[in-house]
Amino acid sequence: MLHNVSYNNPEIKKVIDHELGQPYSFLARIKMGGIGSPRLPIIKACDEINELLVLDNNRNVCNIELRPKGIIVGFRSLLESYAFTIPFYKLSVYKGDSQKYTLYRDQHFVQVLANERSAHVFLKRIISQKAAYLTSTL
Repeated sequence: MLHNVSYNNPEIKKVIDHELGQPYSFLARIKMGGIGSPRLPIIKACDEINELLVLDNNRNVCNIELRPKGIIVGFRSLLESYAFTIPFYKLSVYKGDSQKYTLYRDQHFVQVLANERSAHVFLKRIISQKAAYLTSTL
């Protein structure tokens, strides 16, 4: 689901927190070694996201935040911030070339370029967190 998170809207925050869980506490973030990815260039996206990305001439980059029940792919378009939320039970991760990863939720997707070692490590951590979450809920 795509949300405009530019403004402090309690309803959108409540929907995201219900779908993906509360953000990790400060101590949990330190124990995990961080919950955010480095900046990842967006190569391709579904039509809905691509329509937002082509509105400005800036580089199309995103970052990924890890939550207890899923991930948030955050990006900016014009002066607005958007959050593409993907719960673990709907997340599909495909690795294309040696540096391309595609994150799917139903028919929506974002393909990113992981050109740093830390990005590969973070995306592998997402896959392992997804596996741990799905096995704990069974």
